[in-house]
Amino acid sequence: MNKVLVIGGSGFMGSHTADVLTDNGYSVSILDKVKSPWLRDNQKMIIGDAMDSDTLELATKEIDYVYYFAGIADIAKAKENPHNTIQINIMGLTKALDKAVKNNVKMFIYASTMYVYSAYGSFYRATKQAAEIIIEAYQENYDIDFVLLRYGSLYGPRSQDWNGIKEFARQVVKNSALEYSGDGSEVREYIHVIDAAKLSVKALQGDFKNKSITITGQQTIKVSDMFSMLFEIVGKEVNVKYLDEHKGSSHYGKTPYRYTPKASLKIIPTEFVDLGQGLLDIVEEIHNDKP
Repeated sequence: MNKVLVIGGSGFMGSHTADVLTDNGYSVSILDKVKSPWLRDNQKMIIGDAMDSDTLELATKEIDYVYYFAGIADIAKAKENPHNTIQINIMGLTKALDKAVKNNVKMFIYASTMYVYSAYGSFYRATKQAAEIIIEAYQENYDIDFVLLRYGSLYGPRSQDWNGIKEFARQVVKNSALEYSGDGSEVREYIHVIDAAKLSVKALQGDFKNKSITITGQQTIKVSDMFSMLFEIVGKEVNVKYLDEHKGSSHYGKTPYRYTPKASLKIIPTEFVDLGQGLLDIVEEIHNDKP
């Protein structure tokens, strides 16, 4: 049985990926600062700081594959504190790579973002670009294989409060209205977190060694249309205040893509959670939240 360490596995994307890995017969260990609320009986929990070299060395022993989800993923938080973001997102990653090399890990799978294509994303995007380059350099110098997973717009259960769709749904449920910093014409390729987790595990099973993979959904939709769907699900009249403040925003508008000399494969699910059903699940999750 192949052994997998999921660093940052108590969080949104990490916990779902850990579950899919377990479902596919991998022996899964999770390293995070807090115990995962979704930890399964057949998963091992290691509570510790992913920035601590000793913790990382012990956690990566006899491990075949490392998934790295740790770090600051909130664009606004990254912009507010660039020093801390660089320290955690780059130096934390480098420490994990050092221990993976030392303990002969076969492959390092890194959670990146579609923002690496973009001029947006502030220090979050900058650290993700730097991390990808560092991982490639480790492969060249130490022969540790990698896969870079560039996620699109994720949503679904277990998401953080700052997750876009989670925040939109909360506003609609609680206030019967929402405010949005844009004009509604922005386009997103939303992908349900469970679909993304399945593709993340597929990266181990396919011919993706030392490659970048873009992981997005089948459903491309304008933000304004998604809002209409959300209000209809909740049973409210559409009430959106568009602040039209996209200029100067850290989030991309129509597309994250810009010219880049680096190629990336793109994989999408053939069977997937429908966006409407996914939104309904998020609304139900918010209704069930304790005040």
